[in-house]
Amino acid sequence: MDQTLKQLGELLLGAVPTVIMLALLYALYTVIVHRPLKRVLEERHSKTEGAVEKSKADIAAAEARTAEYEQRLREARATVFRAQEAKRQAAVQARADAVSSARSRAQAQVQAAKVDIEKDRAAAEQGLQAEAAALAREIVRRVLQPAGAGRG
Repeated sequence: MDQTLKQLGELLLGAVPTVIMLALLYALYTVIVHRPLKRVLEERHSKTEGAVEKSKADIAAAEARTAEYEQRLREARATVFRAQEAKRQAAVQARADAVSSARSRAQAQVQAAKVDIEKDRAAAEQGLQAEAAALAREIVRRVLQPAGAGRG
């Protein structure tokens, strides 16, 4: 057993340089590879997250601009609609004014025609009365005239 312990001691003594080399290798790996790699990965992650955050902010800004554009578009459509409605109302009013004016002119013409017809009727009535009076005088004269005097 003594020999086993001696071999075990030699083995441990021979393993010391391997353990030191392994510890040194671990320390070098940590300093040379792991820390820079970790730093690069963290930087990449922060840049990626930053890009994602930036893209989210850009999307939000684009949505805000889109909403603003749509609002302005609705306002422009409403303005156009109001202008069209005003023009339509003006056209309706102009048409109503034209109809009213035409109706007034037509009524004035009808009144003037009635006055002219009344004047013509009165003139015709006077003419008929004068003619009737003349005919009546002629009839009375012929009736009252002696029978032989009118033939001649």
